[in-house]
Parts: sequence; structure tokens; C-alpha cells
Amino acid sequence: MKLSVSVYSFGRYVSALGIGGVIEKTAEMGFDGIEFVDAVGDFRVTSENAKELAEKCRAAGLEISALCVGADFLNGSGGDCKAEVARVKKMVDAAALLGAPTMRHDVSQGYKDGRKLGLSYACNLDRLADCCREVTEYAKTKGIVSVTENHGYFSQDSDRVMALCERVGNENFGLLVDIGNFMCADERPAAAVGKLAPYARHVHIKDFYLRSGELTDPGKGYFRTRGGDRLKGTIAGHGDVGVKQCLRTLMTAGYDGWLSIEFEGMEDNLAAISIGRSNVLRYLDELK
Repeated sequence: MKLSVSVYSFGRYVSALGIGGVIEKTAEMGFDGIEFVDAVGDFRVTSENAKELAEKCRAAGLEISALCVGADFLNGSGGDCKAEVARVKKMVDAAALLGAPTMRHDVSQGYKDGRKLGLSYACNLDRLADCCREVTEYAKTKGIVSVTENHGYFSQDSDRVMALCERVGNENFGLLVDIGNFMCADERPAAAVGKLAPYARHVHIKDFYLRSGELTDPGKGYFRTRGGDRLKGTIAGHGDVGVKQCLRTLMTAGYDGWLSIEFEGMEDNLAAISIGRSNVLRYLDELK
């Protein structure tokens, strides 16, 4: 497995260093690759700048592990799913120019009014799958694997994203397994990773501190899970996700693709990325 870092992990440093500086810093830290995200602060990936970004990465000796973009096949583009699919296809074009082997897109944050019949994930599974299938069939013509992530509460549970992957039924479509995000849906990461490992085509290494919702509110930095517990992002290996166990599960299942560190905590971004990298490499060495 090779290790990359998401541009998202750099937070305020994206503006402070500029994307060129982020690329240089990624190489300086010793990563094998970099994962681009379509929107971090003012930074955007477009068909106009993709080739330039790719050249900067080549010059720095970095591979590009993936491009992550937003999408919402229920609400996006004014609720017109055909228009939203067309927009996501344009991002596939950008991914191809970038040279990304994988493109992650969301599927939906869910309808705002979740109290009416017909708004559940199960009720919308066919529509979501049809949109994902059309995107991945197009992505395949560009040599790109498309994936979706357990992300955004609505499409976060392991059972939900597994059902979506099965319903799409295309070998070019799989999952970006974010080992930390399962906690947002009150799932135990190791169990969820074990369930989804056969579908994994890309992996995010993320860690959280978990605090029971019955305890005193710890204040700034924490947010609520869907079930009311509290999470705070932290350095990979410092929190309660169980990063090493998740890596063991992935390795046992035969996963040998990219691992990408995605940090979103309160620690200094550069220090957090560096420490997280060291922890992940140590775990991988111990698991050999």
C-alpha cells in the first residue's frame, strides 16, 4: 500500500502556502502521493488548471492518488439529477487531465425534510444507483475508477453504501472507505471496515476522539454524531478509531491500494500530518 495525503488536511496552509507550496510540502514530508479535493478554501480543481497541477506533482516526484469532488443527486443542480450527472461528468474530465486514477463523488446529503414518506435512503437507492452507474460508465472511458464515500450522515452507514455499491453493479464503481467517518453514524470502525473491505478502492485514514453524549459538553471542537455522541478530529493514531486494527482488517482482506491521510482536527495541520504519517507507517511495518 502507498501513502498519500489529502489537500484538505492542510487546512489554512492551502491559502498560506498556495497549492504549489502544498505540493512541495507533501513531497518534503516523504509521501508517495497527494489527493486533490475540488474545494478547499479558494482552491478549485478545473479542466483549466488540472494539467498544470499534474506537472507540479511530477516535478515534485509525487503520484496523484485521487480527486475528490462534491455531488448531490437528489438536490444538486436544482434537483435535476440529469444535470447533476452531467456536471459530475465534467469533473471526470478534469480528473482525466489531472491523471487521477480514482475520482470520489458524494451521492447526497439527503432531503432537508426527512419526516415525510419516501425521503429515506432506501426509497432513493435506485435513483442514486442510476446516477452513480452513469457516471462510472463515463469514467471508465477515461480510464478512471469512480467511488463514493461513507460521508455526510445520509450516505454514511456501512450497510447503506454497501447496498448502493451492489445496486450500481459495475466493476468500475466502488467505495472510498473512510475509517473514521463510520463513527459519525455511530458505527464501530473496525466492524464497518471489515464489512466493506471487499468494496474498497481507496481509503481515508482519519481519527476522532469519541465522547459519550451523556457526559458534559466538552465545548468547541466537538460535534455530534447522528445518535448524539460527540466527536473531535485528531491526529491519525491519537484517537479512538482504532487505526491499526482497521489497517489489519484491510490487509487481511487483500486491500493493496492507496491510503490517504485526511486530518481535520484542532492541532497544527503540518505537525498533525507528519505525526499521522509516522504512525501509519509504523503500524504498517508492525503488521507485515
